[in-house]
This record gives sequence, C-alpha cells and structure tokens, in this order.
Amino acid sequence: MRPVLTPAEMAAVDARAPEPTAVLVARAGQAVARAALGLLGGGYGRRVVVVAGKGNNGADGRDAARRLARRGVRVSVVAAAEAPLPLPACDLVVDAAYGTGFHGAYVAPDPAGAPVLAVDIPSGVDGTTGAAAEAAVWARATVAFAALKPGLLLHPGRQRAGSVAVADIGLDVSGAACFVVEPGDVGAWLPARDPEAHKWQSAVVVAAGSAGMQGAAALCTAGAQRAGAGIVVAAVPGATGQVGADEVITRPVPAEGWAAAVLEALGRARALVVGPGLGRAEATAAAVRHVVARAPVPVVVDADGLWALGEGAQAATVIADRRHPTVLTPHAGEFARLAGSPPDQDRLASARVLAERLGAVVLLKGSTTVVADPGGPTLVSTAGGPRLATAGTGDVLAGVIAAFLARGVAPARAAAAAAVAHGLAARRGPAEGLVAGDVVRHLPTVLAPDAEARDGRVAGDG
Repeated sequence: MRPVLTPAEMAAVDARAPEPTAVLVARAGQAVARAALGLLGGGYGRRVVVVAGKGNNGADGRDAARRLARRGVRVSVVAAAEAPLPLPACDLVVDAAYGTGFHGAYVAPDPAGAPVLAVDIPSGVDGTTGAAAEAAVWARATVAFAALKPGLLLHPGRQRAGSVAVADIGLDVSGAACFVVEPGDVGAWLPARDPEAHKWQSAVVVAAGSAGMQGAAALCTAGAQRAGAGIVVAAVPGATGQVGADEVITRPVPAEGWAAAVLEALGRARALVVGPGLGRAEATAAAVRHVVARAPVPVVVDADGLWALGEGAQAATVIADRRHPTVLTPHAGEFARLAGSPPDQDRLASARVLAERLGAVVLLKGSTTVVADPGGPTLVSTAGGPRLATAGTGDVLAGVIAAFLARGVAPARAAAAAAVAHGLAARRGPAEGLVAGDVVRHLPTVLAPDAEARDGRVAGDG
C-alpha cells in the first residue's frame, strides 16, 4: 500500500523532521530535476521555464532550476505573481507556484504548448479534495514528496496531475491513516486455500433479485464465483427456476416474507450479499432489515438493500446489534440517503464520518473508490474508471466483496481489494461497450498469481 497524507498531516510531518528545511528542499529539488530531465530526454540545450512561488514549493523549483542549469539546460525562473501570459517558448514548464496548502483560485500562465511538470501538486488544485478552478494547472506529470495527497487521487485533481511519481525525501510517513491499495496487495491479502479445503469453507449466499430483476442476482453470484467463493447459493424471492450459472444453487424462497428462509440458508455460509435487484416495496425493505440485523455472518449490503436500511438513525439502529462485520457499498445518491446529505468534496472525510456513525465499513463508489473502516485506516482504489458506469457492474462488485469475506479477508481489505480487482478486470474489457459480464470474465485473470507483474502500474498512476 502507498501512504496518503492530507496537507495538514504532511505539514505536521514536515514540522517533526530532524533535518533542516534547506536539506529537504535540496532533496526535493533533486527529485524535480531528475523528473524534468526524464521528460526532456536530456539536458544540454533544452529550455525550461520554472514558475516559482514564495513558499517552500517555489524553493523546491528554484533548487531544481540550479541543478538543471548545471546539466546544460537553459533555465528561466519567473515569479508566480509576475508570470507573463503566455510563458516564453520552452521545452518544459516546471510548476512550482503553489503547493498543497494553497486555497483560492489560481490562474495558471499559459505554457504555450509546452508540457508541465508539477511540484508536489498542480498549482490551484486543492490538496485535500482535488477541487480546482478552471484556470488551474494541467500537468503532464507530477512529482509528489514523501506521500500521495488526496488531491492527486480525487477528480478533477487526479486528471490534472497527469502521471504521478512519489519521491522519498527522507520524511517519516509511517503514521499515515490512509493508503492507496495496489494490485500486489490484493494477492497478498487473499489467503491460499488449505490442501484439505472444501467448498463450504468459503460459501456465499446471495439474497437478491425479483421479478424482472433476476439478472442482478445472476451477476452478483457470478462475481462471487469468479472471486473464489467455494459455493454460491442464490436466494431470489419468488424465483421458480435456475438463477445464474449451473454451478449456482438456487434456493426457493417465497416472494414475500422471505427473511426466515434466507437466515436458514446461512447455516453453513461464511458471507451474505443482500440487496441487488430486490426492489423497494415496504415488505421487501422490512425483510432486508430483519436479515441484516440477525445474519450470523459478514454481510454486504448493496443497491436496494441500502435503500431498505433507511435514513441515518434508522440504518444505524439496524446495524447496531450486529456481531459480525457489515460492508455498505453506496454510490453518491445512496450515500446521501444514509448520511442525510451527499458526500462533500472531501470524500475521504465524508466516508470516514459515515462509517463511524453506522459502525460499518463504507465503500463509497466512484472513479476513485474510498473504503472507510471505523476501526482502521482508510483505503483507496484508483483502478476504477468511467467504463464501469454501466448496469450490473455494482452487482458484480458486491459478489466479489462477499467472496473475499468468505475467504477470510478482513472487511475493509475485502472491500478495497474487490474494488481494485473489479477495476482491473474492467480495464481488460473493451474501452467502449463494456458490460458487467465482461468484468466477470476477466476476474480470474486479474486474480491469477502472476497478475501483479502485469497490473502493478495501476494504483496511484494518476
């Protein structure tokens, strides 16, 4: 995992550093100069304009300028407050105007077509939320120091940062409370199967689907199967035929009053998914609340199941007496119902607050997925993307989370690992026309033992 620190946390780390500021600036300047030379493809005769502010960010840029000049680069340093529009013609602009602590609207000088290398964060991007005014910097690449910042992970900052590299300048970030989950973490967290393992040791029950919505149950069961569940039982209210693949056990449950039948089906199960495609009738919502409150296994609550939990205090009441983990998987609209308001620009803080309030792991969906654990660090997945904005992919994700829970992965890690695997599987599908079934088909390849070497580039790549 890669640590993530807010600007306030980073400032505290800086303040505790035993080295003087001049030493840290020299290390940062060296990292920026190295990255600049990489983008330039060499030094001698190249032209670089450094836009430098008055603070430490500007000092980093000026140190880099001196180093580049020693390599034969023709460097011009302009003050951020006096930068001409457009900038002089050059091969590269180094943006060292303002750092992660900047607040307000910054109008970046026109780079006149030259690529931009940002120092720590593109100037004008909020280091906590990723918010940016329209005229803020667009960078080809960013050199971040010591740790990633939330503003490099959350849009639009993530898009404006380009490719992001983190330079170690000797600061102690071991106290980080947030981390980006990488493909290698997924493989490390999934336990190997015991030589004597049997299918019920990682069994999943899926309470999902309704008339006209059995596809939601089928996709959820498929996600669980392809993520390693030993056996999957589909409990679909009112279903009379097979649901999903032939390997799925379809357990008949009544169209109404099905809570007792689902609880009975959990006898040998290790995890439960409840919600996808169930509908929003009050009788259904009551059954969901009954099952969630009493299920003797970890539960993933998704889609209509989240609606059934109710708003704010009601949801907390349903979950309050549970003795096993609960994972909630809201998108922004579902989050607003649970929390009473939409997630604000600081999505990490919003997810943490809701997780603490409900006593559950909260996976807040998005192109950057945030997993908040009331008892542990916040985990982030950057593997997702817009191609996942298609029907049924959320059902697949819920099934993957349940499979990981059934295999014994801790709840927050199960949710974050599932988000990473889900996003990577989508990247292997078509760029246009992706459907949820494509994600299911690519899951086994993503979870294969050699997948880390192929996909290790993804997390935190901006």
